[in-house]
Amino acid sequence: MKRHFAIILIFLAGFTAFQCGSNTQPAAGEKTSSDSNLSKSKTDTVVMMAGINSKGIGRFDNIQLTHPLDQKMAANGQDIYEAKCVACHKLTKEMLVGPGWYGVTNRRRPEWIMNWITNTKVMLDKDQAAQADMVVCLIRMPNQDLTDEQARQVLEFMRKNDGEK
Repeated sequence: MKRHFAIILIFLAGFTAFQCGSNTQPAAGEKTSSDSNLSKSKTDTVVMMAGINSKGIGRFDNIQLTHPLDQKMAANGQDIYEAKCVACHKLTKEMLVGPGWYGVTNRRRPEWIMNWITNTKVMLDKDQAAQADMVVCLIRMPNQDLTDEQARQVLEFMRKNDGEK
């Protein structure tokens, strides 16, 4: 019995590592062709399976992004990340407890991210993309009780992390 349990744990660890990608992050603006092909393949699969273009479930249906990036908001978002998010999320592609944040603003709409941050429980219960992420991560994200303004600052920090200027 213990041997079967160990085999299952090894399988799950390998599966999780495979699903969450590499633990390195390219330099800002740098992409390799194999990364692009792999990302496109994964993205296409998720689009078909999880409704990636959805805005999520919640009160946010139209987020106006700043161009250029609002550096003050991003700095406040980084402070929030360091206080509430760093224990579970890395800024690379590497999974910790939750998925890495690198590229999240390219994979998800701003409205989806804001609804995810502020309406986590409902999103996990009803949103297909959130449920697909849950299959990989196996842990429900707890509600961080962020205000709408704090959630928007975190979104701006995510954009900065993804190389937005």
